[in-house]
Amino acid sequence: MDPLSAISEELAEIDGQITDIFRALSNGFQKLEKIKDSNRQSRQLEELTDKMRDCKRLIKEFDREVKNIERVNDPDTSRMLSEKKQTMIKELNSYVALKKQYASNLENKKIDLFDGPAEEYGEQNVLLASSMTNQQLIDNGNQMMDETDQAIERSKKVIHETINVGTETAAALKAQTEQMSRIVNELDSIHFSIKKATKLVKEIGRQVATDRCIMGLLVLVVIGVIAIIIVKLVHPNNKDIRDIPGLAPPAMTRKLLWNPN
Repeated sequence: MDPLSAISEELAEIDGQITDIFRALSNGFQKLEKIKDSNRQSRQLEELTDKMRDCKRLIKEFDREVKNIERVNDPDTSRMLSEKKQTMIKELNSYVALKKQYASNLENKKIDLFDGPAEEYGEQNVLLASSMTNQQLIDNGNQMMDETDQAIERSKKVIHETINVGTETAAALKAQTEQMSRIVNELDSIHFSIKKATKLVKEIGRQVATDRCIMGLLVLVVIGVIAIIIVKLVHPNNKDIRDIPGLAPPAMTRKLLWNPN
């Protein structure tokens, strides 16, 4: 059983992926030695470079996972994982150095290929110029100058268009900045209005509560007065109930001293 599996399944999976990449790199460089064509060598070297980038990413993931579980590992396990990471880094660096060597050799080959034809073209141009008359040389020179002038004009046109685009972009950015400033000011005004409205609502709420209390007291007073009036009308001779100010006392019933019947 893989010792990394006992520590962490994720570490074991990452280690397996890195091992596969190292195997592919080894086979790739062996294949690169057998390739003679420069273009095929360049493509093969790009593929190997991509694999080395993937390997570097996986080594970083391996290091992060080791740090995540470091607090639960014993010293021997931590040392083993550190040595494992260093081994991976050394092996990757060896492939990086090998890739740089192949890239340097390939670049030297390209320089050699371009140097040869350039000299041949130079010699052909010298021979061609020597076989031309003065008028032909003048016409050729004028043609080259016209082509150069046209190229310069095209470059000027591109520069002017670039300046115009830059000016329009700057104006648009300025307008957007001013618009953002206005929006910020409007948001500040809205925020102030909301705070003022909230304060006003609280004051209105307190006034409503006060008015309700006063109305409740008035209702209680009215109910009390009505109750006293009712009691006074029902029991007019009850001396325990005081007369209500402003309300006439009940009329006394007259008793006749002599009744003819």
